[in-house]
Amino acid sequence: MSAGIVFHLLAALAYAVLAVSLWRPLTRDGEQPHAGKVGRICLLSAIILHGIALHQAILTDNGLRLSWALGLSAAIWVGMIIFWLESLILRIDGLLLILLPAVTLVTIVAAAFPQGYVVAHAHNDWLRVHLLIALTAYGMITVAALHAVLMTALDRHLHRPVEQEASRGIISRAFDSMPPLLVQEHLLFRLIWIGFIVLTLAVGSGAMVSMALTGRPFPLDHKTVFTLLSWVTFGGLLVGRYARGWRGRIALRWTLVGFVFLLLAYTGSRFVLEVILQRG
Repeated sequence: MSAGIVFHLLAALAYAVLAVSLWRPLTRDGEQPHAGKVGRICLLSAIILHGIALHQAILTDNGLRLSWALGLSAAIWVGMIIFWLESLILRIDGLLLILLPAVTLVTIVAAAFPQGYVVAHAHNDWLRVHLLIALTAYGMITVAALHAVLMTALDRHLHRPVEQEASRGIISRAFDSMPPLLVQEHLLFRLIWIGFIVLTLAVGSGAMVSMALTGRPFPLDHKTVFTLLSWVTFGGLLVGRYARGWRGRIALRWTLVGFVFLLLAYTGSRFVLEVILQRG
């Protein structure tokens, strides 16, 4: 068993323990989940374990090794770092109720599918920079998409009749512990703005690397097409936000569509090749 698998499993265990510690108070009426200083330190420790797992799995003697599972793991790891930094400023502990189970599942999947492929031209410094920027953009947009899913569920929760909410128990109390929708919307658009800027840098650096290696800035492959579609979607969302005041469900739909395009650009296609078609 490789070190990457071991550390991914350790990170999954750490995230799972934290998730249980936050969900448990919801079984008692009136108690709200609160990470606190100790919880933030434990979360940072889990994130460090996750980072070590990615370092061991991706950096090899032969260069860089990636796969759909490692790409998804790296993306959500970057997203967790961003969330941890945000939590130092805003009281958003309730968001961990969905983030921690999600990152636990992703780290388990990364340990279960350790196979990958060696990245061609990994010695190229510009390619390494591009991969770092692309994973950062991927991570921020992944967290934004999870955030959009949570906001959609919370919006539906707030519009349910009171008699229906009374029967939901722990789920209802979980939603009650979430930050207000206005606070979440502010955080969502901050993530989208930063993610769009980093995604723009990823598109630009990718064009430079492609030009240097192949002589074409934008090769017409699925990765380029879906990445550009994602970039256009998020750009359109931001223009609509400030030109026409888009918010609420319209913003959430655009966020999820942009994320799906970005998911198809890399992880979705690699999943089909590596798992379904059994090709590297």
